[in-house]
Amino acid sequence: MALRKRGLPQGWYPLTELKTREQIEKYLRNLAKPGHQALAGILPHAGWEFSGRIALEVLQNIYRKSETLVVIGGHLPAGGGILAALEEGYETPLGNIDADMELLKALKELIPVHADRFPDNTVEVQLPFIKYLFPRAKALALRAAPVAEAIQLGEILAGLSYQLKRKIAVIGSTDLTHYGSNYGFAPQGRTAVHWVREVNDKRIIESLLTLNHTEAINRALAEKSACSVGGAVAAAAFAGKNGVKRGILLDYSTSYDVLAGESFVGYGGIIYAK
Repeated sequence: MALRKRGLPQGWYPLTELKTREQIEKYLRNLAKPGHQALAGILPHAGWEFSGRIALEVLQNIYRKSETLVVIGGHLPAGGGILAALEEGYETPLGNIDADMELLKALKELIPVHADRFPDNTVEVQLPFIKYLFPRAKALALRAAPVAEAIQLGEILAGLSYQLKRKIAVIGSTDLTHYGSNYGFAPQGRTAVHWVREVNDKRIIESLLTLNHTEAINRALAEKSACSVGGAVAAAAFAGKNGVKRGILLDYSTSYDVLAGESFVGYGGIIYAK
């Protein structure tokens, strides 16, 4: 079986099965019991030290009988299209996850999908969480550019869930505002942290909560408030096509809360449940 190997070094998430389980279980001890059975979500993708707790909080509120989790990341320009890992499985410290090749084949018949040949954290950091919480589920690793095609992707996945009679959950992976000299974006001076929390991130979170997909894409590009908004709107569009009217904001934080500095990133956890 062709296997997509781990591409990220140890600083992103633990190397060994023991350390991975220990870290996940530490997060779970400090999270509230899941109160939802959501069919889609949006989560961050920094190293686990910074955003792993929020990512896990989103995933533990996803419907536990999901048969396939489609994780849609980004880090693509507007012309980047839709990319898919073509391997038949994904390596994690907790064991391999089978790829849903039937779903990928059906998807490629409905929308252009190109090979994703490069390691990228937007999807990879989520895979150990998925293996822990959904040990028998399959996954599909995609990335989507910040264009209207990402909305179409989510809607197509909703249709394929019915067509294939598959319990599919869609997870959009994006961080929010990247602020400071490290990212070439620093318009606010001393009020930076407050502005990111209360203005820039809050605006795009509201667009995503209210399923205003085009507005979310436009905000992300114009206001530099999400690095991978294609994945986020794909998840929101999947939810909307399944009858969800509004998302739920589970949590929000920034890397400044972990490591204060002039450069920092925002993280939000959203779920979509009926």
